Amino acid sequence: MTGQTTGAGGHAACGHGAGGRGAVAAGHPETAAAAVEILEDGGSAFDAVVAALAASFVVEPALSSPGGGGFLLAHPAGADPLVLDFFAQTPGRAAPADRAALDFLPVDADFGATTQEFHVGRAAAAVPGMVPGLCAIHAALCRLPLARLLAPAVRLARAGVPVAPLQAHIIGVIAPILLLTPEARALFGDPADPRRPVPAGTGQAMPALADTLEALGREGERLFRDGPVGQAMVTLCADGGLLTAADLARYRVLRHRPLDRRFRGARVLTNPPPSSGGALIAFGLALAEDGPPPDPVRLAALMQATGAARDAVGLAEGVDEARVARLLDDPALRRWAATLDAPRARKAGGTTHVSVLDAAGNAAACTVSNGEGCGHIVPGAGFMLNNMLGEEDLNPGGFFRWRPDTRVSSMMAPTLAERPDGTLLALGSGGSNRIRTALLQVLCGVLAHDRPLAAAVQAPRLHMERGHLDIEAGWDDATVAALAAAFADHRVWPDRSMFFGGVHAVARDPAGAFEAVGDARRGGAARLAG
Repeated sequence: MTGQTTGAGGHAACGHGAGGRGAVAAGHPETAAAAVEILEDGGSAFDAVVAALAASFVVEPALSSPGGGGFLLAHPAGADPLVLDFFAQTPGRAAPADRAALDFLPVDADFGATTQEFHVGRAAAAVPGMVPGLCAIHAALCRLPLARLLAPAVRLARAGVPVAPLQAHIIGVIAPILLLTPEARALFGDPADPRRPVPAGTGQAMPALADTLEALGREGERLFRDGPVGQAMVTLCADGGLLTAADLARYRVLRHRPLDRRFRGARVLTNPPPSSGGALIAFGLALAEDGPPPDPVRLAALMQATGAARDAVGLAEGVDEARVARLLDDPALRRWAATLDAPRARKAGGTTHVSVLDAAGNAAACTVSNGEGCGHIVPGAGFMLNNMLGEEDLNPGGFFRWRPDTRVSSMMAPTLAERPDGTLLALGSGGSNRIRTALLQVLCGVLAHDRPLAAAVQAPRLHMERGHLDIEAGWDDATVAALAAAFADHRVWPDRSMFFGGVHAVARDPAGAFEAVGDARRGGAARLAG
């Protein structure tokens, strides 16, 4: 059987069914459809993830790009789980002392209630890992030819796809970035007036990207290392940027063991160092391990303690095994748990996620990002490079103070969980520093409160950052009053919002029945493969 729903009206997109080939949850119906096509053609969950990511370059271009990077948490059936880290890397050379020579400029994005400053330009681009990552996933875990996995994306890019409402909204918010250059305006501008962002419903074909993906299917990774696309990236960044041919040649996909924790009887696997998101989720779950399932006030206190612990162990300065060990040390966890009973009185991340389970028992959770993009399209290739070196969240010590040739840290945290009865969950979220709180709340909803997956994804959310509590619309008046009394610095949002992340999740129960849930906050789509 094949089922599909998409999020609308604030409700999660859901699919349920027994048997079949698998389940997919993603940020756009065509992203999910590409994965389902591959599952129904005999591909595994990992084949499906590659196809979905390639499709996301076309239908979620404000969030995903060959010029970005990400993480795959994979659990092959009958084998050990692993994380493939293909996130961005800092360039091998330090920034010059004369910053005036760099193409690096601030722009303001208007989120309605607030504005946020981003930095873009050629010098904002870190070394991209997306294509090496796709090729590493294919080489290690896939069974179908790479060209077959890229075929759905090539079709979409050639035919054109109407711009989805969520994509149109994001493009509008970060229009100063996506319309920065003539080449970017040709991709993201309104055909009637390229100085304005493309409106929802407009057909958007990407022939140059289609050519790039077709060539990738034929030539493989070398196309992006020393082939024409790699050379085009280097040429683009030669004028005011930092990326070099040596950086592309030196880039390697890293393989890690996931963080492996227990929470209320379930095994939870998530992203390890050098990323911080998984460690912070593990910390929050550890504080919620004992006692009754956390109510909203205690959940907000958990988030506050997590932020304070992050600062106390120095994760802002760098994420390594030693710091994470200090964060998750049992005596330290007990000390932080003791603070929960006395709690002390914003932005859109360019991130998307795909979750896939298949009938053979393979599980894949993959989160990717292009930041907000640097504003420059790679000549002839049809995609925008990332702006990871211009993201304040990823550069807490200040811009251009990173160590050369080092993985950029990230809050992305693809996650797998297995309940004692054998039910398997795969989930993840976009949303910058809200990723950890979105996933913490869904995991607590399913594993502590025993809520159905769809209800846990759809439930209203909280986010605590630096003592300020954001309260999403949907809580009852008594809960809002209790939160306001406990946390004086708070804001109650009038609507559901992509600010609070977008958790796309799939599950398979012991009888083999699949469930897929896409979060409407970020255009969620859910599909089952027959």
